[in-house]
Amino acid sequence: MTARIFRPARTAMSSGTARTRKWVLEFPAEKPREIDPLMGWTSSDDTQSQVRLYFDSKDEALEYARRHGIDAQVMAPHRRRPNIRPGGYGDNFATGRRTVWTH
Repeated sequence: MTARIFRPARTAMSSGTARTRKWVLEFPAEKPREIDPLMGWTSSDDTQSQVRLYFDSKDEALEYARRHGIDAQVMAPHRRRPNIRPGGYGDNFATGRRTVWTH
């Protein structure tokens, strides 16, 4: 079982970078989820897939994996280019505006 070490991407619903600074070590699911016949809930006997460990750096995550004998694969993060637009939302509230702000 190979764990993966990665930096999570930002959510699709936000342009912020919250929860994207730490590195994550997680294990893949070994068994597919099953549907409980009585309640209809999905469940799994695989408790390893629920484990998600957070680290401040990639080196800390690799050291943890090495110390505990975990095979780990590092996924390189995709850098996101900054989205700075001239005349963006913040300019609506600038003190040096030449025109009146109206709806």
